[in-house]
Amino acid sequence: MIQIRPLARFGRALAAAALLGAAAPVLAQAPAPAPTTTTKPAPAAPAAKPAAPTTPAPAAKPALIDLNSATKEELDTLPGIGAARAEAIIKGRPYRGKDELLSKKIVPSNVYEGIKDKVVARQKT
Repeated sequence: MIQIRPLARFGRALAAAALLGAAAPVLAQAPAPAPTTTTKPAPAAPAAKPAAPTTPAPAAKPALIDLNSATKEELDTLPGIGAARAEAIIKGRPYRGKDELLSKKIVPSNVYEGIKDKVVARQKT
C-alpha cells in the first residue's frame, strides 16, 4: 500500500495527483506575466453645472411679412401663395387689414387660414 505524506514542497496538488494515479507529477509553475498594455487613464468628467431653470425659452417668432410692402419673392415663400397669387396681392394694395385678402377674394379661405399668422398689413403714417 502506498502511504501518502503531505509534502511541504509540492503541497496538495502533488498528493491529489498521486491519489488519482497521474502518470507525471504535477509541478507548480510560476504564473505567466500578464501582457503589458499601455492604457491611458480615463479623462476626468467635466464638472457638473448647476441646473438651469426649467422654464422653456420663448420661441422666437418669425418676422411677419407686410402685405403692403413685401416683394413678390417674399410673398412667394408663404404656404399656398405662388407667383400668381403673389402678383394678385401686390396688385390689390394697399390693405387696411390682412382680412382684406378674403374680402377682395385674392386668396381662398383655406390659404388665408394657413398664412394669417405670418402676415400683417401695416399702414403708412
